[in-house]
Amino acid sequence: MSKGKSILIGFVLGGTISAATALLTTPSSGRELRDKVKQQSIEWKKIVDDIIQDGLRLKDQIAKTSKEGVALINDLTQEMKTSVEEWKNTIEPHQENIHEYLEQIEASIKDLETKINEKKQEA
Repeated sequence: MSKGKSILIGFVLGGTISAATALLTTPSSGRELRDKVKQQSIEWKKIVDDIIQDGLRLKDQIAKTSKEGVALINDLTQEMKTSVEEWKNTIEPHQENIHEYLEQIEASIKDLETKINEKKQEA
């Protein structure tokens, strides 16, 4: 049983018990008692209707909020993808430059090793 139904049953049961208690303990005439019971049932009906309306509004608000959340997550995901792509595009030319610099350094090291080996052989 859902939580909302349990609450509604609790209100109805509580209203019935309080009405029965009022009927059994009031020292008033039958007419007054009927008027009180009628008034109390009208009040309880209004309270139950208000609870139902609040529940429906809450349900609608939750649905709206979840739709907005999904849209927000989709937007955020798209923005992150765009940012990553921009970052990759920004970094890629630099990666090529770094690769070229590393090749130059590697060539310089090989030249140095060759020169050192030549010097050792001359000595």
